[in-house]
Amino acid sequence: MFHYTVDVSTGMNETIERLEESLKQEGFGVLWQFSVTEKLQEKGLDFSTPMVILEVCNPQEAARVLNENLLVGYFLPCKLVVYQENGTTKIGMPKPTMLVGMVNEPALKEIAEDIEKRLVACIDQCRQ
Repeated sequence: MFHYTVDVSTGMNETIERLEESLKQEGFGVLWQFSVTEKLQEKGLDFSTPMVILEVCNPQEAARVLNENLLVGYFLPCKLVVYQENGTTKIGMPKPTMLVGMVNEPALKEIAEDIEKRLVACIDQCRQ
């Protein structure tokens, strides 16, 4: 699977707040929060699924991967998505290991595994 997605028992706003706090504890900051729903509706499109994308970054990790290969900048910042489907709130992300796998550099794979593990832990903390 190219992604990691889980169901949570809280609503959108509480989930986003909990996720932001969890990320902060791991050294990740939210650079940008974007409501896909609001933007598409603003453009006159029929889209009612609650969906918010959070772009997150850990500056030290970003510097580490960029120092290995500038092409990794195409994958930055990391994206986490909070959305509702069939009345259930979900959190998901594309796996950093899958994205970095396209570059095929062993040193980057190890860094991506660490980042993925930490982001998964942040997401999983929101399930409790």
